[in-house]
Amino acid sequence: MEVKDFATFKTMVGQELPATDWITVTQEMINDFAKATLDFQWIHIDVERAKKESPFGGPIAHGFLSASLLPEFIAKSLSLKSAKMGVNYGMNKLRFPHPVPAGSKLRAKCTVGNVEDYGENGIKTTWDVIVEIDGVEKPAVVAQMVSLAFE
Repeated sequence: MEVKDFATFKTMVGQELPATDWITVTQEMINDFAKATLDFQWIHIDVERAKKESPFGGPIAHGFLSASLLPEFIAKSLSLKSAKMGVNYGMNKLRFPHPVPAGSKLRAKCTVGNVEDYGENGIKTTWDVIVEIDGVEKPAVVAQMVSLAFE
């Protein structure tokens, strides 16, 4: 979805955006995330052990890997044409209701929760995001993310 400018975007509070395309969470992504965050817990990176010992039947993605996809999902949901730049501001709420097995496909449903002015040429947006796992009823992530954008 393309939005012309901040004034138009501010009228979208409460609107659910179209669901994103699916992103496959590969074992390679999980391993790379482990290296980047120094979180080498075996349930993420030891495929054979996870198959034998994990209650999940195999390796799962780090919860924060799934959360780290939120900016990408939001960017794929909406293009704010007048924005020159944007940054993550934080999270108000973040939960991981269901594990994400390696090889799972994820997509997000994003709702514009709130938009307020930020400084002279910016806005602060609160996004309500649910990340779905293909074929699983419970979501992978339920979050309220906050971002800044500047014209």
